[in-house]
Amino acid sequence: MKAVSRTAALLVCLAVSPAAAADRPTAGDDSPLLIGGIGGVYFLAEPGELVVDVFKRDRNERSVRTELRAILIAPDRVVRHEATLADDGRPAKSGLGPLQHARLATRVERRGVYALNVTISQDRYGLEAIWGFRSNCPKYLIESARGHKDERHQEPIVLASPGRRADICFAPRLGAFTVEATGLPPNSPALAVLDAGGAVLATLAVDGQGRAAHAFDAAAAPRTAPWRLRLPSAAATVGIDSVTRWDNSDLHPDLACWTPEATSWFSLLENRWLLTPYSSSAYGRPGTPLEVTFQVRNDAPARRIIRLGLEFPGDPWPAQLAVDRVELAPREATAVVVRGPAPAPGQVRQVHLRATPEEGGGFSTYSTLSLRGGEAPAAQPLALPLVLTPYRHENEQFGHRPRFSLENQLYFDLQNRPFARLAHGLTTVRAAQWAAIPHAPGTASVGSKIAFDRLNRLYVLASANRSPALLSSADGGQTFAAAPIPARERAARAFELEDFTGHNLSAEPPPFLRYTQTAKDEKLFWRSLNDLELFLPRWVDGRLDVGAPILITRQCIGLSSHSGSPASIVSRGTKVHVVWGEATDPAIKVAGVPAYVATFDRATGRLSPPALVGYGAPANDIHNSPSITMDSRGYLHVLGGTHGRPFPYARSLQPNDAGGGWTEPAPTGDNLPQTYIGLVCGPDDTLHAVFRLWRSQTEPFPASSHATLAYQRKRPGQPWEPPRVLIVPPFSEYSVFYHRLTIDRRGRLFLSYDYWSTHWFYRNDHLGRRRTALLSPDGGDTWKLAQLEDLL
Repeated sequence: MKAVSRTAALLVCLAVSPAAAADRPTAGDDSPLLIGGIGGVYFLAEPGELVVDVFKRDRNERSVRTELRAILIAPDRVVRHEATLADDGRPAKSGLGPLQHARLATRVERRGVYALNVTISQDRYGLEAIWGFRSNCPKYLIESARGHKDERHQEPIVLASPGRRADICFAPRLGAFTVEATGLPPNSPALAVLDAGGAVLATLAVDGQGRAAHAFDAAAAPRTAPWRLRLPSAAATVGIDSVTRWDNSDLHPDLACWTPEATSWFSLLENRWLLTPYSSSAYGRPGTPLEVTFQVRNDAPARRIIRLGLEFPGDPWPAQLAVDRVELAPREATAVVVRGPAPAPGQVRQVHLRATPEEGGGFSTYSTLSLRGGEAPAAQPLALPLVLTPYRHENEQFGHRPRFSLENQLYFDLQNRPFARLAHGLTTVRAAQWAAIPHAPGTASVGSKIAFDRLNRLYVLASANRSPALLSSADGGQTFAAAPIPARERAARAFELEDFTGHNLSAEPPPFLRYTQTAKDEKLFWRSLNDLELFLPRWVDGRLDVGAPILITRQCIGLSSHSGSPASIVSRGTKVHVVWGEATDPAIKVAGVPAYVATFDRATGRLSPPALVGYGAPANDIHNSPSITMDSRGYLHVLGGTHGRPFPYARSLQPNDAGGGWTEPAPTGDNLPQTYIGLVCGPDDTLHAVFRLWRSQTEPFPASSHATLAYQRKRPGQPWEPPRVLIVPPFSEYSVFYHRLTIDRRGRLFLSYDYWSTHWFYRNDHLGRRRTALLSPDGGDTWKLAQLEDLL
């Protein structure tokens, strides 16, 4: 079936709604097994018609709009069909609603792993509706995959079809593990666990509270998958070690894969990321040779040979595959290159790269390469907002192939050469190519920031043999010297290095902060107490010395830097300015997290009293880290951190001085649900901010809320302009962008971001990060996807 729009799919759903009796499943054992939570299903599909029927019943516990969105995708993650099951319209506390039904279908041209993605609006934990499916594909695995929680990841299997029997078939852990079930009928017969051959391994008696459990030791039975947990009644919540919760030793963490039919089992877990990316697009002038790299990975517990081949959907063309087989150890991955010439402008050449493990139980799948003639849309300014759609992001939509490191944000030295951090080093341009520069063995990066002094020496924070240190390089990162940071009895929770935000540049090495948690509030999850200490490194007889720590406060609430990466320090001349948020007494009502600024003068050795510059709502929330920058005249500018509220803005009344008074804090706008500040100051003293901005009941998700990545600026002497949405996510509900805003020495804005969906099913499907970078060459007027050519 041809892919259809969401609107068309909704019409299809309405045509087969509960009112259409002919499409209703019959009662009894023929009705679909309904489950709680959300997630999806993976199908190992053979050529022919693939049909998936999706069902939903609203629980109607709360007054929320539960709209189920079902997406059927091909192995190359092309959306083949999408459908929506609307809220049943019944009031809260009215009980289970009617069974709704939608049919998704597509033509399978070649064998591979198809998938059904299921999400529910205003219900990322799958508590407000139950769902199920039926398919004509005999090989499938369910993946229970809710939205995230700020706690250990668990995906309990919830069965919601009382009165019928059910099996939960799963891959048993190689070591000891426990199976338990709760919510069973108190008079339920015993449960049984069977091995792959059908032999009963254990019987689980049900107690008076409807609970049953059994612990298997490491020596119990061969661990050939699948084992089966047999339940007399499909009304239970089931937990299984290594299936619904995981330890570091588990082979397949965070993948809650199971099936109610042992015959449907296939080797998905060992081949989850066998071949990635699932699709790739490359553009070039006609005849230009293009190379696209794919990764082959072995997630099986034994060494394997993976066979590779090319398949053409139409007439063959001169595509070349570098190798036709690879041999990989467990957890090993290797790159495989496909080459071919770009076609004429406007034309597309496609080829499928197939991967088939030897002794893989019949598993095989493919990725799709598309070569296109002409210039990639990524080279041009974007029409904003950039709307990401399911499984189609920057490469698929715009042919974005940046050819520089996307692991972290970009920083620029005084010659405007780009640098970025790696986990164990950094990267930069060498001979017009992006090149990695590893740190010394035993050295790992701490944070993602890079700083430079007036002599263009480079500085980064790192862990050298598990001890924190400030590293310096006088040759652009080729070699480093390490200055150890004195230890405390308690390990530091975070470090923060002063980075360039537009007008701060010191002759001295960059100052840095240390955050050490001293107390955690057991009643308020986001409240803790931290010692905040300032270090002022300096060169002494040719040696870098970080000096002794200077205590700023013992009430710091901490630092939230994964998104926004807010600047906590700016300096000029001898003066160093520090901003932080404080924890307050929960018994005292305050407007939010107070943001303070203090100035340390290197010349006098004195720290000024802290100046209160505003409150970021709500109080006692670690998310509310403020950010500071300075303009060309030295005036300090602060945005107070908030969690879903407008940022308060204030400016110092005196240049280069936090103690000379501040403007009254004012919000950046009315009713702006902002979080996670990224803040820099342009050459013309325009302030630029990037942040997460929530939107509710608006397109493309009128049934729910969604988080966008937005930009806002304040020109000198002018109020803050209204925010502009830069990125719209492909799914509703919670998301974050792990964004970091930097500025180069020419005043160009660089925005690194990595869309992160709350839905584990979507995140698990993608191997690694989706981080990429935008560039604005004109102070925020226009934005484009950054290319290597923009950095040379």
